Amino acid sequence: MDYDILIIGAGPIGLACGIEAKAKGLSYVIVEKGCLVNSLYNYPQNMTFFSTSERLEIGNIPFISNSLKPTRSEALEYYRRVALYFNLNVRLFEEVLSLEGSEGNFEIKTSKSSYKAKNVIVSTGFYDIPNLMNVKGENLPKVFHYYKDPSYFAMQKVLVIGASNSSVDAALECYRKGAEVTMVVRKGEISDRVKYWVKPDIENRIKEGSIKAYFHSQIKEITANTVLLNTPNGNIEIENDFVLALTGYQPNFSFLELLGIQLKGENKYPDHDPETMEANRKGVYLAGVVCGGMDTHLWFIENSRIHAEVIISHIAENVTTS
Repeated sequence: MDYDILIIGAGPIGLACGIEAKAKGLSYVIVEKGCLVNSLYNYPQNMTFFSTSERLEIGNIPFISNSLKPTRSEALEYYRRVALYFNLNVRLFEEVLSLEGSEGNFEIKTSKSSYKAKNVIVSTGFYDIPNLMNVKGENLPKVFHYYKDPSYFAMQKVLVIGASNSSVDAALECYRKGAEVTMVVRKGEISDRVKYWVKPDIENRIKEGSIKAYFHSQIKEITANTVLLNTPNGNIEIENDFVLALTGYQPNFSFLELLGIQLKGENKYPDHDPETMEANRKGVYLAGVVCGGMDTHLWFIENSRIHAEVIISHIAENVTTS
């Protein structure tokens, strides 16, 4: 079957694109390499969103949560129900391998099938590839770049790298499960982006000494039983069981280049027209967090939902006039 649109990524914005396409009477298919809203699934199990639930809504479907700030589990349930409500055409656990052809006549090969589509929307997020520290020992089994559940680290010596929301949440949760937590922060303070109701908690735990923190410090080497730190007072070595290297993530730039999308500047911004969200490759559009390149704090669910409406309106106009 030929589709008007093939959407890569079944996250919130990819689903929003499918909803808009359906509303405009355009044929579409959503292809996702993992599970539904795969990035959200890989968030920490106890994560609470910074945004209120109404700012995460898509398709004009109310998102009702138990508290003002929804949790990961509530978001997973919400987006699953939205996908079912609209009966979206989603193909899960199917990875896109290649994109050939040109606008109006694309051929897309995946790990399970092949498709033809007039247009392609890329909404792949940025949670695929961790930012590596490039230090000796980073590949040891004790080093985690993704964090799920604090119970795994109970009563262990855990070193958490970073001072962002994910690092602070991990440090506090592991501490409350009985772990001996040490934080290593490259700058001189906890990030101002940390959730306002969490920031005083971590600062107070550090102040009272419940959580040890080394500021203006970096990891030099990781061994099986220790971690070597470079601090303002010189190098120190501490005993360690696990390292949570929560140093951020980045889009799959190799995949974007495979699709023919040019990357610009140091932050590798994908080349696109912000008025239409069409990339340098005609007929290929960008939606959601992926538009920000390395600047992953630029776009979120709440401010990129509009991308779906902008893109589908532009595609619909072209379909009507062609």
